[in-house]
Amino acid sequence: MFNRNRFLRRVAAIASISLVAGCGLLSGGDSDGKGPIVVGTTSAPSTLDPAGAWDGSWELYRNIFQTLLAYPNGATTPQPDAAERCSFTDSSSRTYRCTLRAGMKFADGDALNAQAVKHSIDRIRAIDAPGGPAGLLGSLDRVQALGDRDVVFHLNQSDATFPFVLATPAMSIVDPDDYPARSLRKDDSVYGSGPYKLQSYEDDKQAVLVRNENYQGFAKRQNDAVTIRYFQDSAGMVKALRDKQIDVTYRGLAADDILALQQHDTTDLQLVDGAGTDISYLVFNPKDPWAKEPAVRKAVAQIVDRGAIAHKVYKDTVDPLYSMVPKGLTGHATGFFDDYGDPSVPKARKILSDAGVHQRVPLTLWYTTDRYGSETALMFQELKRELEDSGLFTITLKSRPWKTYVVGYQKGEYPVFGRGWFPDFPDADNFIAPFVGEHNALGTPYPSKEITGQLLPHSRAESDRAQTVKDMEQAQQILVNDARLIPLWQGRQFVAASDDISGGEQALDPSTIMMMWTLHRKTSW
Repeated sequence: MFNRNRFLRRVAAIASISLVAGCGLLSGGDSDGKGPIVVGTTSAPSTLDPAGAWDGSWELYRNIFQTLLAYPNGATTPQPDAAERCSFTDSSSRTYRCTLRAGMKFADGDALNAQAVKHSIDRIRAIDAPGGPAGLLGSLDRVQALGDRDVVFHLNQSDATFPFVLATPAMSIVDPDDYPARSLRKDDSVYGSGPYKLQSYEDDKQAVLVRNENYQGFAKRQNDAVTIRYFQDSAGMVKALRDKQIDVTYRGLAADDILALQQHDTTDLQLVDGAGTDISYLVFNPKDPWAKEPAVRKAVAQIVDRGAIAHKVYKDTVDPLYSMVPKGLTGHATGFFDDYGDPSVPKARKILSDAGVHQRVPLTLWYTTDRYGSETALMFQELKRELEDSGLFTITLKSRPWKTYVVGYQKGEYPVFGRGWFPDFPDADNFIAPFVGEHNALGTPYPSKEITGQLLPHSRAESDRAQTVKDMEQAQQILVNDARLIPLWQGRQFVAASDDISGGEQALDPSTIMMMWTLHRKTSW
């Protein structure tokens, strides 16, 4: 296992670090300190309909919709939210029953009942939107509504992870009167049952959230309103923070901006630095004449210098990753390091020559310009340099904004492309299952019968997740052997805020989704 010091560097999780900005306290544009909390992010929703997104749109969903289960502050396993109670009713983890809280309503006053829950889950599978979350429901056979308050999920196989699935924002409960059973809702109006209701929305600009007076759930709101502003890059977002136009930044802080915030010494800004489980990786399209060749993929895996990417591009604000399952989760392994070791051009050359490849391999690498942070373009330039300096590859770089980028990879247009993954739930299963099978989150089929037919079903029958390590390690080794996915780095979570804002330490749930209701102004205490 690697042991280079800079790779193992950790900045301890902190509640607050004093940083630089202008003078005075942020007020979010409201002089009496009682205006909405303004949060900046570079991750704008791709759609407002939960049945259509398996991406960063979940950040908004978590705050305006409800799920049967979710994560109260500090919880690492799902707890009832819209539900009053939930549990498996059998010993084989195949029948899961939830009872809703009494008197539940959507923000517009319509009743939220068992039929609404069944409608919300059924439409995900019926629509089966490209890039949508239908793949999360592979173990679901049918949903049964019993009266107004009871919902029973009948599974086609044992699945101890199913409560985690129900806790994802993909399973947000929607009103049957407003959301068609077989098509996505197209307008920008949303009526959920979450802590907030969406007052207004401007695509790629902002979402205005105000208190939902009909809300019933575990969230203890520390503010009455939140405005989320969407930025194209970190620089613009940090400038807005320094100029007191926003109160909090989240998702998309660039490494240089993080370092600048860490290194200054005044009391006007604070930074929360915590462990994260988001990952960055490359995907190889088996339809491409070169990317489909195992020797080509393995040669790339042998050359990629994760340490250089983490240090040179991300300034050690991320850590090299040698498995699709990140450090900190039960079952994490280091297969790509164990099998490939340090980057080696001679080893890569031998891999290609043994497969009869003696020419420079042409590959086109795609990335998105506005989803995973400002360093993405720099990372792909570094990948291009590493691969071309080996003398074994000729690399072409191409990019698109996220909304058109998604369409491209779903159509199979990209030979090799970059993706990031923020977990649906904190379990090793969620860093393997979404990427394999005929229908997966990547848009490129990845059949792996041993993983989908044996290892995942076997591990999901185990309610004690600590007992799944062997299955998870075997699945990771298969991913290493195939090299269809090449992990690059694991991130940490940084939240920068005005010094008059509190609650950032509790704002992230185990899936690193921000729970806006924990944020509040110190001046309002």
